Amino acid sequence: MKGRKPETSRLLRENLRFARRLLGGTLPVRVAKSLKTLSTDFNFSLSNGELQFIDTCWYVTHAGLLRLARRKKCIAIHVEAVDSLCDCPASRFVLKATVYPSKNFSGFVGYGDADPGNVSPLVRGCELRIAETRAVSRALRKAYGIGICSVEEIGSFAGQPTSSPEAKKLPQPANANGNGKHGSPTVRDRLSQLIRQHQLDAALVKSYATDFCGVKMLREATREQVEAFVAHLGDWAEKDRNALLCQLNSYLGQKEGAA
Repeated sequence: MKGRKPETSRLLRENLRFARRLLGGTLPVRVAKSLKTLSTDFNFSLSNGELQFIDTCWYVTHAGLLRLARRKKCIAIHVEAVDSLCDCPASRFVLKATVYPSKNFSGFVGYGDADPGNVSPLVRGCELRIAETRAVSRALRKAYGIGICSVEEIGSFAGQPTSSPEAKKLPQPANANGNGKHGSPTVRDRLSQLIRQHQLDAALVKSYATDFCGVKMLREATREQVEAFVAHLGDWAEKDRNALLCQLNSYLGQKEGAA
């Protein structure tokens, strides 16, 4: 244990430094104490995207929970559908996850549900997988005694319907016929405007956009994918800039792809 203390102290200093940069100054006492507990008790890393700050509170991410389970040498995670509560035609799913942290435990159970009403429009059609993620996250939190909620459980990033006013604010293509390319000034200007308005790091936004569109280089994305990203970015920035900054900062240190 003595050998682990310097590493834990280094992580705590790194998390506090990152949090001050993220939140723009001195941390409130409650926020700093909570971050200290999460750093020393669970070794969660803020820069690795294992924690996010949303609406004055810290939340753990699914990725952070999985890494914790690996560090703790969790022996198994079992997931099954609760058939009596699932409605496939309505895309409503309820899953049960059981985490076995070691051979000495019978298992910790968590349930997760998802339907079109509690997921983002950007991931419609993925309700089953989201329900699984939520169930596993809840079971892992029980297994390791983590009192804070996970980001995926609260559905914090569920966006507006695709017909929302925010989506309609996106500028239309300059040429009516549309050539399938995303480099038109209207889309690019809208993105630049968002970056300036919310004081975002353009390089991190680019990395996030590449990941969001599921491409290796941003130029490989279709116009529709980039338009969806711009609408998503604007919506998230308006609703919770701190959470967006956490997401963007998770890309720090990554090598940028070619534009």
